[in-house]
Amino acid sequence: MFHVVLFRPEIPPNTGNVMRLCANCGSTLHLVKPLGFELTGKAVRRAGLDYAELAQVRVHRNFSACLEALAGARLFSIETGGHCAYSDAAFRPGDALLFGSEVRGLPAEVLGPLPRERALAIPMRADNRSLNLSNAVALVVYEAWRQNAFSGAS
Repeated sequence: MFHVVLFRPEIPPNTGNVMRLCANCGSTLHLVKPLGFELTGKAVRRAGLDYAELAQVRVHRNFSACLEALAGARLFSIETGGHCAYSDAAFRPGDALLFGSEVRGLPAEVLGPLPRERALAIPMRADNRSLNLSNAVALVVYEAWRQNAFSGAS
């Protein structure tokens, strides 16, 4: 349905939770190296439970390799400094949703080339920094899926 891209994730349980989310909604998870953990680590497995076998996970050596694999997909970044609310975007199957690392977010060289209207944010109260990565992914993926009538759901 969608592509979820985690750029240099650092916290294993977040990646495990996103893996489980992707398995349950039919999205492909793309992980951009370097990762802050071993993908086979206990914390990832615990959070992902047995969903690792159900999820489509692709690991890319760098962001360029990820973009190459996603050729043709519309790329949306989700970052605290985004220009539009994620709920205002019109998502379609095959779109790629890009999230930054838990500590550093997305660097300027990744965000720079993206069209302004595809730089999305999740509204929050003033003076708050950010949401947990796996919660942010869940919000945006389910909004995108809702807009597409939960295609493929039972």
